[in-house]
Amino acid sequence: MALNGTPSGERKHIVLIGMRNAGKSSLMNSIIGQELAVVSPVKGTTTDPVRKAMELLPAGPVLFIDTPGIDDEGDLGRKRSEKAQLALERADGVLIAVDGTEPFPAILDESLKKIRERSVPVIAAITKSDVAGNAEKIENELIKRGFDSSSILSVSSVTGAGIEALKSMLGKVLSESNVERTILGDLLSPGDIVILVIPIDKAAPKGRLILPQQQTIRSILDSSAVAVAVKESELEMTLENLKGRVRMVVTDSQIFGKVSEIVPDEIPLTSFSILMARYKGNLDSAVKGAAALSSLRGGERILISEGCTHHRQCGDIGTEKLPMWIRRYTGKDFMFEHTMGTGFPEDLSPYSLVIHCGGCMLTEREMEVRYGKAEEAEIPITNYGTIIAYMNGILERSLSLFPSVLSYLQR
Repeated sequence: MALNGTPSGERKHIVLIGMRNAGKSSLMNSIIGQELAVVSPVKGTTTDPVRKAMELLPAGPVLFIDTPGIDDEGDLGRKRSEKAQLALERADGVLIAVDGTEPFPAILDESLKKIRERSVPVIAAITKSDVAGNAEKIENELIKRGFDSSSILSVSSVTGAGIEALKSMLGKVLSESNVERTILGDLLSPGDIVILVIPIDKAAPKGRLILPQQQTIRSILDSSAVAVAVKESELEMTLENLKGRVRMVVTDSQIFGKVSEIVPDEIPLTSFSILMARYKGNLDSAVKGAAALSSLRGGERILISEGCTHHRQCGDIGTEKLPMWIRRYTGKDFMFEHTMGTGFPEDLSPYSLVIHCGGCMLTEREMEVRYGKAEEAEIPITNYGTIIAYMNGILERSLSLFPSVLSYLQR
């Protein structure tokens, strides 16, 4: 979890890109006011993305990511450059550092093309303004490439010139792209009671709740509603005690089937994972992708992907439970492959189905990119909660809170 408790997936990601020794690391240090990134006149000092969280008004919580130079050389250098390109997939905004003492680097054009394709806000900082002699020519080159002069700024990390103006520009651009999202707020009225079913087993983290559970509780509280958290063993008793007063039940996907048998049909039921799919904007695709499971013949490759990294234990949902449930449901065997964290294949053509976690640790932008890759390759993609509900025969019930998605399912 990032500084001040705001999760990385809830921060706007600002990726710094540019040539080696263009002043990216010095620029990030100046923006955040700390000597975090290592600065050196030697090209290629930044070998891995460096991240720093901060508050940037009026945008709110952001995460700056300083990347290796896109012109890095050799086999190792190419791998470093690939990390810079991968970071762009997380970007909600891009800050391009262009060395004001050098001619405009044409190699930037390829990165600019990729950024434009993703409709990501871009700001160009012409660095080293205290000694730059090429700033005007570079600005003209940027304008030729589609930049508005209002998104170009000359700065100096040595004198501090232009840094505050750059921060204000970044904050304004990112705040304009903000879209208000809520996990449950649009479904609740003050005083509504929501029961959250949270299993405490070997896979549960010691002494804390997982992020989707935390975020759902916060969304309920923000709505002036009431969150009642129980284990599955206390669910029936709690429903009886709150008879006629429960607005909905939200459960961990792993016990979807058991909870569905306990919760009366008249009470809406869904899962944390389905709520996260809706929150990240990919529930429609997840519902469509789940149905593809029944058309598989057996023997195909299925990719199971998680956005976070964690120590896998006995009974892990991704590596053990999902494969077991899929084999049991279909009566067929498949080849299962797994990815974690930022690792996600560029080429999805070997797979017949992708099953993704809820993506709580990933930004909406990155989830959009991952789902987009699957759709472009015409590979069905779904998420944990959706496919578990589908295999338990309760997908339609789990979507009853979302009429637009439900009508899509019934078409």
